[in-house]
Amino acid sequence: MIRDTTKFQNRYRIDSARLKRWDYGWSALYYVTVCTKHKVCWFGNGINGKVILSEIGTIAEYEWKRTFEIRPDMNLTMGEFVVMPNHLHMIIGIGDNKHNTRLELPLEEDNTHRRDAMHRVSTPPLSNCGIQDSIQNKTANSFGPQSKNLASIMRGFKSTVTKQSREINPDFEWQERFHDHIIRNEKSRRKIEQYIIDNPASWKEDVFYRKRQYPPNPK
Repeated sequence: MIRDTTKFQNRYRIDSARLKRWDYGWSALYYVTVCTKHKVCWFGNGINGKVILSEIGTIAEYEWKRTFEIRPDMNLTMGEFVVMPNHLHMIIGIGDNKHNTRLELPLEEDNTHRRDAMHRVSTPPLSNCGIQDSIQNKTANSFGPQSKNLASIMRGFKSTVTKQSREINPDFEWQERFHDHIIRNEKSRRKIEQYIIDNPASWKEDVFYRKRQYPPNPK
């Protein structure tokens, strides 16, 4: 189901594959990619198939792991993830919790909608990181509260990393948006996990690759 396409970061993407009535606080597995602004390699260098993390990269890794400790009420599950020189790929599970039970549709709609939504999610090829499904932007999702969901998790993570990173280099910035994809089945999950695992070894072929891997010096 291909929609009208626009350019994002000089690459064509699906304009919006986000499910109209899907709330991103619902229980599901999500594949997320988040990048630094202008693809600056703040997080480290790709060398011989491995990523050597910088101080800021170590902060990003630590804070992503801590995400699951500081939000026990959301019943989160940490899946495969990798910190690349200028981006992170991660799988995160949101489980049933006291917040998303209030987001369920009325009983008469639930059996139809929730099942329908899960099967209608597109799973494009993993070229370009397999992240064409949807792009979270600064505009609030009109369905459901804007807390205790995927967007609020990413806001908190990015904010914490930004605060600590700017103590090291005040020029650090994230790209404003993040990419997300609802993982709909086991086959898709395994394919994405393998992509994440293999990402450091294929850094030079990565869509986000930058030959110059060093960020600017602090002013």
